[in-house]
Amino acid sequence: MLIPTGHENLEGRRWPWITIGIITLNFVIFGLTHGRMEDEAGRIAQTKVRILLLEAAHPYVEKSPEVVAMIDRFKASKPKIWERMQDSHRRPESEWDLEMREYEAWQANDAMARLTEQMRRNEQNSFLEKYAFFAQKRTPISYVSAAFLHVGWFHIIFNMWFLWLAGSVLEDSWGRIVYPVFYVACGAFAFHVQAISDPGSLAAGVGASGAVAGLMGAFLVRYFKTKIHFVMIYFLGFLPRFWRFRSPAYIMLPLWLASQFFSVSMVGEFGDGVAYWAHIGGFLLGTVAALGLKFSGIEKKVDAAIEQKVGWSADPRIVEAGEILARDPARAIELLQPIVAEKPDVIEAWSLLERAYWQKQDFENYRTALATLAKLHIKQKDLDAALQNFDDFVNSGSEAFPPAEWMQLIRWFESQQNWERAAGEYERYAAAHPADRMAVYSLVSAARIQLKNLNNKSEAARLYRAAQASPIPHLDWDDAISRGLREAAA
Repeated sequence: MLIPTGHENLEGRRWPWITIGIITLNFVIFGLTHGRMEDEAGRIAQTKVRILLLEAAHPYVEKSPEVVAMIDRFKASKPKIWERMQDSHRRPESEWDLEMREYEAWQANDAMARLTEQMRRNEQNSFLEKYAFFAQKRTPISYVSAAFLHVGWFHIIFNMWFLWLAGSVLEDSWGRIVYPVFYVACGAFAFHVQAISDPGSLAAGVGASGAVAGLMGAFLVRYFKTKIHFVMIYFLGFLPRFWRFRSPAYIMLPLWLASQFFSVSMVGEFGDGVAYWAHIGGFLLGTVAALGLKFSGIEKKVDAAIEQKVGWSADPRIVEAGEILARDPARAIELLQPIVAEKPDVIEAWSLLERAYWQKQDFENYRTALATLAKLHIKQKDLDAALQNFDDFVNSGSEAFPPAEWMQLIRWFESQQNWERAAGEYERYAAAHPADRMAVYSLVSAARIQLKNLNNKSEAARLYRAAQASPIPHLDWDDAISRGLREAAA
């Protein structure tokens, strides 16, 4: 057994959240549907096979149009199997098969009617019939949904491992819009190729193999010379042996594709349960689409956009500023100011600026840098870092923190049930911005927390009275203030 364990480009510029999300979704769906799918797959297959066997033994039997269509497609695509089914001397599949051969005409018609009704019920009620891909009954949703269904642990584990190895780096190269569209398109095309190659198949097509094969084809184009790490597991007697080696993508991936063509030629129309043509179709589309992205210039534009967001470390000015910051903060500031003018969202540049201003004792610009950092950290949902920026800002001796960011932090304190801090910050906000309409809201909010969460009625009453005495028009708050004063006095 040959298993890939990694490759040289496994580290990306940022976390591959789309890939992680796809893998997580696959495992969640597998956990919810695995048992049900196994049960339904056996029942659906048995019904369709019995219809075919009944037709082979009693070709005169009455059939519905959908059954006729299914049988005709099967005959056309699998003539050798159909010839074997018609052989009266073949080995019976089951007791039912043996008994069915002796049916009278009326018994055969009754049996076909029952099986047809069972097939219709399966199509109406079966999860697998609705969301798996069937070559004989292709629905638009199944082209996508079937790629998120798996039939066993080995099936999903190997698919998801290959998805991680190829998908994580392709997401880093193509971004979080192009990459998932590419993935879904490869999966849908893979199912379509499988249906064209075997239109009479009765099997349910499921699994991410075709989509993952598309990523492998794209990996070959995008990382042509990258060396892939493998481990080969073999046995000497009863003892397992492991051979580890590395080989470039341009050798191993074409060999894998060749193995799929070889398998197709070996199994023929009888098949072995593996959708080799889906693998081939997905791989070829992935290769062609990756070449299109490369030579059209789309890949270069997407990569540049990602680099603009996360590629700050490539800017030599930031590197130099970090190296000289301790001994020459003025020069570091000269290097960093043009960067934040060009790219105002680069947190690392603002972080170095904040330290440089502190060393120069330039407190006005130091506080500006802290406020900007807090805003950027809030934008990234990193509220712990934003809180640290806020605390440093306050400790520098100023109460003029930007109102919008200040209010977001206060609401975060509330969500964390840090009631004392939330109440204190509401009151400080009102004191720092007395002419702001939000000052009344802040006083009422602080009073509410003191009353409801901290059970401090005297403080609540004081804050409600302060809100009541505010010169800012607050008619819409009067009822809440009066009600709060009554509760505090109770």
